[in-house]
Amino acid sequence: HVQLVESGGGLVQPGGSLRLSCAASGFTFRSNCMGWFRQAPGKEREGVAAIASDGSTRYADSVKGRFTISKDNAKNTLDLQMNSLKLEDTAMYYCAADLRYSWCYVVFLRESEFGYWGQGTQVTVS
Repeated sequence: HVQLVESGGGLVQPGGSLRLSCAASGFTFRSNCMGWFRQAPGKEREGVAAIASDGSTRYADSVKGRFTISKDNAKNTLDLQMNSLKLEDTAMYYCAADLRYSWCYVVFLRESEFGYWGQGTQVTVS
């Protein structure tokens, strides 16, 4: 069965860096759209970054130039490198997979398109 397990969250000072990782299993990782989403207390979940099968990426405006999404198809892992962290980056971060198609040609930051989710990892910038 599909499993997504996030790790790497923690407490960091403003301006610091963190690297999140998501270990995926139970599906053909390289073929699918993958993404990172986040939800801050009292706010709706929002898309942060996503990556298509060919490695093309999409970012939320709020993280462009600071966050980098990447994947390792050999290890079935999805990473999110977060630099220059701000207070407003504090949130629970979720890894997500869109398994509707056999190949992901283009990816969007649409929560409704991602049907599989990890349990989340907390990032606190303070």
